[in-house]
Amino acid sequence: MTFTFKDETAPNIDDLKKMAATKSDATLRLQAVEELGKWKSQQSIDILWRLMINDLVYEVQHAAFLRLQSFGEDVKLPRKAKGNLIKQIDKKIEKVLKPIEGQISFAEFVDAFKKKMPEEFDIYKHEKKNNFDTWLKNILTGFPADIRSKIKNENV
Repeated sequence: MTFTFKDETAPNIDDLKKMAATKSDATLRLQAVEELGKWKSQQSIDILWRLMINDLVYEVQHAAFLRLQSFGEDVKLPRKAKGNLIKQIDKKIEKVLKPIEGQISFAEFVDAFKKKMPEEFDIYKHEKKNNFDTWLKNILTGFPADIRSKIKNENV
């Protein structure tokens, strides 16, 4: 893969910094990586390094790695994390469900999860892609029946 870039700072570097720092939108971070990769400056390189090392979404890490590599940086692609990306994610999801009164649909629960834990939601939604609902339903099946019953029976 060949990338073309300019040896200067992006005119919108402050906006790109904000995009790259957005914790609840991996797509926005990917857009920032794409744009930062067009401008070879120390600021761009620093932001890309931070994303490659610290981002929890592997696709963002990989994109930042490719851009840094195209700049001639001595980089090593981080390994894709195995298991839960966030410690005790099941307990965090349970905290979203516990205070709900009555019953809600699975879709309403997904919306509640997204509102109450936007960073966690974004990470898993992006990593699991089309398997997100299945993954979330599997987590829910591990909860006690009284908590699980808050979601209308939709094969959960």
